Amino acid sequence: MSESTDASGKNGTARVAVVAAGVISPLGFGLGETLDSLRAARDCVTAVTRFSVAQCRCKTAGQVPDERLLAERRKCARPQRFHRAAHMMIRALAEALRQDAKFKPELTVIGTTSGGMSYGEDYFRSLHLHGDLRRSPTWIANYPAQKPVVDALDTFGIRAPCQVIANACASGTNAIGHAFECVRSGRYERVLSGGYDALSELVFVGFDSLQASTPEKCRPFDRDRTGMVLGEGAAILALENLDTARARGAPVLAEITGYGISTDNFHFTQPNPSGSGPRQAMEHALQSAHLSAHTVDYINAHGTATPFNDAAEGKAIGELFGRGVPVGSTKSMMGHSLGAAGAVEAIVCLLALQHQFLPPNINFHAPDEDADLNIVANESRPASLRTVLSNSFGFGGTNASLVMQKFEA
Repeated sequence: MSESTDASGKNGTARVAVVAAGVISPLGFGLGETLDSLRAARDCVTAVTRFSVAQCRCKTAGQVPDERLLAERRKCARPQRFHRAAHMMIRALAEALRQDAKFKPELTVIGTTSGGMSYGEDYFRSLHLHGDLRRSPTWIANYPAQKPVVDALDTFGIRAPCQVIANACASGTNAIGHAFECVRSGRYERVLSGGYDALSELVFVGFDSLQASTPEKCRPFDRDRTGMVLGEGAAILALENLDTARARGAPVLAEITGYGISTDNFHFTQPNPSGSGPRQAMEHALQSAHLSAHTVDYINAHGTATPFNDAAEGKAIGELFGRGVPVGSTKSMMGHSLGAAGAVEAIVCLLALQHQFLPPNINFHAPDEDADLNIVANESRPASLRTVLSNSFGFGGTNASLVMQKFEA
């Protein structure tokens, strides 16, 4: 919680509770499996099987297995037409609604970067090769970024308006942050938020061609890091005015208390080496939460394991927080799920607060001389956590940070 003592919060703003959550990612299906993987420091990055990577440097990614993902699709209306991203959204939303069936959202805010990208690939590949276009209506209809969200909402009869935020790799965090501000402002009582992205060949090959992806292990903040690996997933958080949630007896899993954004305007694919963008986003999140840097107990870093990103973020964290706060990137375990990353990592922070442990930064061997950080290296460990910070930074210098706190009545 912030320093405010009443449920309305400081300056007449409402406090914002997380009352339900759902997730699907390479770490597992649901909160329980995700928690188990985090505690076990499980490496969930595997060889890519969905398309050929023979000509790519990188041959691995964090993947959600189709055999499990599609096992329950027969329960959906016309499931064969849904993109697999829609099935991820449906599974994540189903888990959240099981926790709180009475949650009735007034708005949905979801972050993503690619939508049904692989259906677009199928369409243009068939068009170019003069192939069979009989499935083109399905491909085109399921290509837009909002379609997986609409499919998930329709599956559960939810009619709340949908907003999609596409702001590079900060999309998921921006979506949750926007939803947080919608509730805190008093304009809405209940908002669904989160993010999704599904692995696609075009995006995979694009990152590989930029030489941002690694042919080795993903090693965030390691001195010898050589790049990122991609991932996929979906995560949903149900946000509600704290007073309203408690009045109806809803479970309060945690509070979101701060959100900050900034833009570097330095380079399309590289952050400002000074770390000014990430630092401003973290400072604004702390100011939003009415907290000082020394109150943060854990930072879930963006930590892509690319040389430039980790250097800039590490510099910003070091200058703002010093070496005391534990820092880790769970992308080491599941890859970078782009628009979904901030939402999935918000779930990681939620689990860390609920179960009082530090998620691990695996594959870490040697500290970077230019970033003096307290890395949660290779193993999870118990900790007393009250306040955590989650970072998401993307192409174009877009930066976003969230503050989440343990709920104390």
